[in-house]
Amino acid sequence: MSDPTVEDATNRIYDSIHADNADIDTHIATLKAALARAGLKEAVFDPARLVHSNRSGRKLMQAYFRQRGVTVKFTA
Repeated sequence: MSDPTVEDATNRIYDSIHADNADIDTHIATLKAALARAGLKEAVFDPARLVHSNRSGRKLMQAYFRQRGVTVKFTA
């Protein structure tokens, strides 16, 4: 089985967020590894796909991911 792409890892995180953050730390680690393989510095998320897409929800997500070594940006 091949390693997941950044897009696959991002989609797993969306699914995890909608499932009340089930296995979120595992998915963040997978995303971090996928970003490293792709040579990217940050993950980009669509706020419309988040459960809490308000400013405080986005900032909380950024802080949580930053503590685990992943920089998060959001699309406009």
